[in-house]
Amino acid sequence: MNVSQTIETEEDLLPCLHVKLYHPQQSSKSLYGLIPLGKRRKHPAEDPLRLGRDGQACTVALLDTRVSRKQLAIQAYYTPRSRDMLFRIQNLSQSAQLSVNSSALDYLEVVDLPDKALIRFGQYEMLIIRESGEAKASFEVEFEVLTVPPSRETCTCEPSVTPVSDTESLMVNNLLGELRIIGPSETDETAICYS
Repeated sequence: MNVSQTIETEEDLLPCLHVKLYHPQQSSKSLYGLIPLGKRRKHPAEDPLRLGRDGQACTVALLDTRVSRKQLAIQAYYTPRSRDMLFRIQNLSQSAQLSVNSSALDYLEVVDLPDKALIRFGQYEMLIIRESGEAKASFEVEFEVLTVPPSRETCTCEPSVTPVSDTESLMVNNLLGELRIIGPSETDETAICYS
């Protein structure tokens, strides 16, 4: 194999993580001031992509004192059976759980990221979408801010017992996991999502 075959070129299609951020107070607070929004940024595959409030220890810093100094890390990897760059996510926070598609991760626990994943910590929601590519040594990351929670768009809201009509009828899960309506059956146009 010659050197020209092993060097990554500008023509190589880089894998990309599209990270879509949401926080309910994002319009009143400058939470994303240190994040390059709307621009693809190249990241070396051997280095974890860390997110937290500490700009020295993390690749991506959130301007929020309620976020852990190091909140999470995303690491690229390959398997012998696949040519695709894959990713796993690890919870680096000792004080907060991290949720990946409704599966909770405690401190230092890790899970593989599917092609599309809803990540939650505190009041933050992140929708991460993996776009495959051919390059081996690096990948791109693109951040954007959503105006509505991604859980609403992807219909992965947490189960709850909430009013769904003006007449205060409730939908609840019984012990068998079946939905029951308590009260009048009249409902409004609010969508209720269950994961």
